[in-house]
Amino acid sequence: MNEPPAPIRILVDGDACPVKDEIYKVAWRHEVAVVVVSNAPFRVPVHPLVRRVVVSDGFDAADDWIAEDAGPTSVVVTADILLADRCIKAGAQVLSPTGKPFTGNSIGSQIATRAIMADLRAGGDVIGGPAPFAKADRSRFLSSLDAALVRLKRG
Repeated sequence: MNEPPAPIRILVDGDACPVKDEIYKVAWRHEVAVVVVSNAPFRVPVHPLVRRVVVSDGFDAADDWIAEDAGPTSVVVTADILLADRCIKAGAQVLSPTGKPFTGNSIGSQIATRAIMADLRAGGDVIGGPAPFAKADRSRFLSSLDAALVRLKRG
């Protein structure tokens, strides 16, 4: 006897996510559950589709929870490249808060770039961080999340 597929969910790396309001908006329109995972409590909407999970403040505790819960019916929203890699390996679709998808084809080079930048910083080089979050990023994220949910619903 076949089990029904797991419900579609959005898992959010919530501590520094700048697009939580956009996630709720798209999730409600698609009637998809949202799980916001963080190390510290903060307000989330009181809504039957939204759940907040507060994990310990241990290193990578939120990442571990998300990676263990991610699967083929999940959309994960994170800016963390290493978490994105773990979630892709679990079969999840992964989006950055700017709306750019992390994929199996792109994640290797992104991890390598991250390592190079960490080495440069450790060596004392002053390098710029990510570009400031812009209105275009918010718009691209809305579109990307909507598209990811449509793909999952179609199977």
